[in-house]
Amino acid sequence: MNAMDSLILRTATRFLLPLLLIFSLFVLLRGHDEPGGGFIAGLVAAVAFSLYLFAFDASGTRRLMWMDPRPMLGWGLFIATLSGLPALFQGKAFFTALWWPVHVPGIGSVTLSTPLVFDIGVYMVVIGSVMAIVLALAEAEE
Repeated sequence: MNAMDSLILRTATRFLLPLLLIFSLFVLLRGHDEPGGGFIAGLVAAVAFSLYLFAFDASGTRRLMWMDPRPMLGWGLFIATLSGLPALFQGKAFFTALWWPVHVPGIGSVTLSTPLVFDIGVYMVVIGSVMAIVLALAEAEE
């Protein structure tokens, strides 16, 4: 019996996938002020997609992901690099961290920052690179 035939794995995956993805977003958003951030959050999300891959198949995993892994890697690198530009416009060194307080109705004051933008880029790079490798290996095996 392979993993594709496991009712327990498929059922557990349906419950764990959304929990792992929500947890990865929590780590991503929490990490720009606390330990964690884009790298570990990207690994958690990649584990979630890999679990789905093991329980189902590569084509289903590709459909589940909102973007192909290779362009995701490129866009993540672009976003991470882009996060360094606001500092240049303020006459500071590239990648100097900047914060902007924003008032959101119903929530209150939220702080947006260039480290968060950088972490989002890293998040996308990690998911894209890990999933490109894992999906390539899975598709070669199929």
